[in-house]
Amino acid sequence: QVSLIRILAIPLLAFLAKGFGILQPNIAAIFTFFGRYAGTLRRDGFYWVNPFFQRQKMSLRANNLNTPTLKVNDRAGNPVEVAAVVVWRVADTARAAFDVEDYGTYIIIQSESAVRSVVSARWYDGDADGRNSLRGDMDAVAELLATRIQEHVALAGLEVVEARISHLAYAPEIASAMLRRQQAEAVVAARARIVDGAVGMVKLGIEQLEAEGVVKLSSEDRVRLVTNLMTVLVSESETHPVLSVGRE
Repeated sequence: QVSLIRILAIPLLAFLAKGFGILQPNIAAIFTFFGRYAGTLRRDGFYWVNPFFQRQKMSLRANNLNTPTLKVNDRAGNPVEVAAVVVWRVADTARAAFDVEDYGTYIIIQSESAVRSVVSARWYDGDADGRNSLRGDMDAVAELLATRIQEHVALAGLEVVEARISHLAYAPEIASAMLRRQQAEAVVAARARIVDGAVGMVKLGIEQLEAEGVVKLSSEDRVRLVTNLMTVLVSESETHPVLSVGRE
């Protein structure tokens, strides 16, 4: 009888030993009992559970996702190349395991969808007032992108830690044209600033000449003096004007 108990005890102990396991840090074990979700163990170390439980391990560590370079039309209709980096991790193991087929593929597709949504709602260089710019408001774009992705992946129990644009440029077919436009806008802005400064200098110079009694200028002399001074101050090349001033 004792031998029979020993013989029966060996397979019983072997069966109970199946309940022992070891969990590494930031690794979760998901348990099901005859097809029903039984719980999740997140605590690392040595453990024992019901041997009838089926277990599935899942990483809780942060993951990096680099989206492929996408071609999206911005709000003005200009084709833009954009890519993003998303840092994410599993927050709800039950949802990640049972609510979606493959949470890794799910976040890739949803991240691309969120990137398209964010880019299409903004202008590359901003609107007429410079607002809602993709290039100039990178922090705001990153915050909005993270929020959009989080909304899309909440179903899968995933948490978006950070999201940001890693690549942003005009599509090759319009890149040269947009570069020329930006250069033209920069030149116009610079010339406008130069003209504003030149007008102020000419006005101040004439006022000081007359206030200190250095010279008295007629209307015709004023016109010639202003013309020559503006030519000197605004011209991009070296000039040698002849300044004509009135005499008493």
